[in-house]
Amino acid sequence: MSSNSPGFIHLRVHSAYSLLEGALPVKLLAKLTAKDAQPALAVTDCNNLFGALEIAETFAGSGIQPITGCTLALGALEAESEGGSGWQKGNGNGQMDAPVIAGSVALLAKDAEGYANLLKLTSTGYLERSEAGVTHITWDDLAEHAGGLIALTGGPDGPVDSALRGDNPAAARSQLARLKELFGNRLYVEIQRHGTAEEKRVEPELLKLAYELEIPLVATNQCYFPRQDDFDAHDALICIAEGRYISEDDRRKLTAEHYFKSREEMMALFADLPEALENTIVIARRCAFRPRTHPPILPQFTTAKSDSKEAVLEAETDELKRQAREGLAERMRVVGMAEGRTEQDYKDRLEFELGIIASMKFPGYFLIVSDFIKWAKACGIPVGPGRGSGAGSVVAWSLSITDLDPLRFGLLFERFLNPERVSMPDFDVDFCQDRRDEVIRYVQEKYGQERVAQIITFGKLQARAVLRDVGRVLQMPYGQVDRLCKLVPNNPANPVTLEEAIEGEPKLQEERDKDPIVAQLLEIGQKLEGLYRHASTHAAGVVIGDRTLDELVPLYRDPRSTLPVTQFNMKWVEPAGLVKFDFLGLKTLTVIQRALALIKERGVDLDFATLELDDRKTYELLSRGDTVGVFQLESTGMRESLRKLKPDRFGDI
Repeated sequence: MSSNSPGFIHLRVHSAYSLLEGALPVKLLAKLTAKDAQPALAVTDCNNLFGALEIAETFAGSGIQPITGCTLALGALEAESEGGSGWQKGNGNGQMDAPVIAGSVALLAKDAEGYANLLKLTSTGYLERSEAGVTHITWDDLAEHAGGLIALTGGPDGPVDSALRGDNPAAARSQLARLKELFGNRLYVEIQRHGTAEEKRVEPELLKLAYELEIPLVATNQCYFPRQDDFDAHDALICIAEGRYISEDDRRKLTAEHYFKSREEMMALFADLPEALENTIVIARRCAFRPRTHPPILPQFTTAKSDSKEAVLEAETDELKRQAREGLAERMRVVGMAEGRTEQDYKDRLEFELGIIASMKFPGYFLIVSDFIKWAKACGIPVGPGRGSGAGSVVAWSLSITDLDPLRFGLLFERFLNPERVSMPDFDVDFCQDRRDEVIRYVQEKYGQERVAQIITFGKLQARAVLRDVGRVLQMPYGQVDRLCKLVPNNPANPVTLEEAIEGEPKLQEERDKDPIVAQLLEIGQKLEGLYRHASTHAAGVVIGDRTLDELVPLYRDPRSTLPVTQFNMKWVEPAGLVKFDFLGLKTLTVIQRALALIKERGVDLDFATLELDDRKTYELLSRGDTVGVFQLESTGMRESLRKLKPDRFGDI
């Protein structure tokens, strides 16, 4: 090994995005890597690329070469699975049988083709191969998308090691040979040394197979937590994930060696296999690619057949102008003009906004939003009148995106779109909570099922929640844990960490000092606090792509959602090139719709969109602060402000 070589680079790290398994947040990983002067690092989270773009950007910003990868569960080879089907035989209870999993392999993106294939494979695992709670890929999937990927055999969890552990060297050889057939010189046999008896027993046979089939070795350490003394906390995390107790013996356990080891520790551990160390450097040099951020890519609204972006933009600009001018004329006819304003004032404002929208290349965005709102209204689905800075746009008002006349209320367009502060426009659109899904289905049918998805969100182990989870796996009495949790302030607007809660609450300190189990609870809780607990679907965000979404981002399947879900969260899905649209489900609209229906049964037909805003009795009610249940006016602070202000016009609100 050359004197200027870094000696070793970690290729099998699990970040906090390996949900309830990895205890290494992205920023901490960057710090640990930089502290050990490792020039590169590969993150191979289990079955997902949740953090791929965030990791790439964070590492690159810290001067570290990010290597994008993941660990994927792999079904058994057809010939080796029971009945040759890759599936277990029926279990007789009518449930779908689980696939036979041979083990897991680690895949690293060598280039852009490899990253594209990783997107496809991880998306396929969730959208097409997730049965009986098991997310996996097949050997056929792997064969179809092997290009541009470097494959590691998976260590003790891999198909080759698993076969050797089961005293089936023939299966081990056939699976290793199949992997070599797929990946050629991009395949490496992983050697891991976490000190287990099984690893020691299998290693000689593994080395023999690698040498016989002329496949290079690579030394790896599966890192799940920062330091060796974090093992107990991580063990509790595994118990939380699997619903087990720490006191149970017959459960999954890692070892204290699954921590983020230094280069020196790894070089000492594999001193007898220098080529396995050297190959970590070779692999890092081969993986020069990293995912990068991308400007937003709007889907095409018009049906104009053209490969020219300029032609599409021109067609959409013309269509926007046509719809906006016709829409303004209709608004003038139905609603009229604000006091002191002329028709020319409205036309001038409209043309000014159209010029800005066209120059910023956003006509398509306005047309898309207007289209699904008009569809919803035509189907009798209640839509909110508009809120946020978008209500300042006359174009939006003309297109029926909003129902408030900006000139009547002195609202500014520049707060919404400003050429000097370029950012995507963002309409917060409220739909009746009961029928919101109908609008999303319409968008899916219009733009294509493979081009529309909701957005993932990650729940965290917050202060109180982590105490309850850890208390359960420690088998502490529920009442005791509940009492301790109530000593932790619960303020969602300004969350308090466990450390802050302990420092500020003498009773917590007293309980900690007198009871070793409470001390253990608080220590483990602080180490696990903030880690991701689960993935779910964002309440409002929907993305619409101009192409199949898994060409830009990996996709996930939330069992509670009918749509695919992006694996990148709200913060990272837009930098990946997708445009977000907010479809908010608002209970208030549902209540209003039901109230109108009940009133109509009494012979009174009202349209709340055309109600006048100068009703004296309404302002008297507001001035008394009787606004419990009134959207955005029901908090204690707002009710007190209403009593003091005593509004008598809409502008006061």
